[in-house]
Amino acid sequence: MLAVSGLRKSFGGRTVLDGFDLRVEAGEFVALLGPNGSGKSTALRCVVGLETPDGGSVEVSGNAALVFQKIHLVGRRNALDNVCSGALGRLPLHRSLTFPHEVREEAMQCLDRVGLADRALDRCARLSGGQQQRVAIARALCQRANVILADEPVSALDPQAAVQVMELLVDLAAEGIAVVAVLHQPELARTYAHRIVEMQTVVAA
Repeated sequence: MLAVSGLRKSFGGRTVLDGFDLRVEAGEFVALLGPNGSGKSTALRCVVGLETPDGGSVEVSGNAALVFQKIHLVGRRNALDNVCSGALGRLPLHRSLTFPHEVREEAMQCLDRVGLADRALDRCARLSGGQQQRVAIARALCQRANVILADEPVSALDPQAAVQVMELLVDLAAEGIAVVAVLHQPELARTYAHRIVEMQTVVAA
């Protein structure tokens, strides 16, 4: 589902990624571990096109969606509207002003998949951190993502909420989605991921 080969990226003369390779199959959950500055988040951003790599290649079978560490939901909008926004990329402009019925139905199914159908009409600002992260994952599902990239999805959550999010990612992988998560908790990676990739900070020549 995801093949990254020889990825290179520098910022202001500082090399962050130097020949990074990663392959993730459908149904696999891979955890990325490594110190700050080792390029974990940059690698994910290159995969979805938020950063342009200096070299290497990225191949995705289908659609990749990024779940951010800072969740980037619209707090004054309800959970359903936030999930519907995952469909914006496939809607013509005149239909994106008010989400059509079929998109709202699909978004409800995505909320149900993450266990939040009963909170669909609640403003996101009133949801807990764990619930907001699950809304963000539902938004990724509404993008019809084959590959879900999660950038430190549990770093700001309490232990119980973190377990719920990790179990959800495991379940999504079991359904055939390729999942890559940047984590800072080795114990969570060992418990939930099928495979761990450890990244190191690039040492200047």
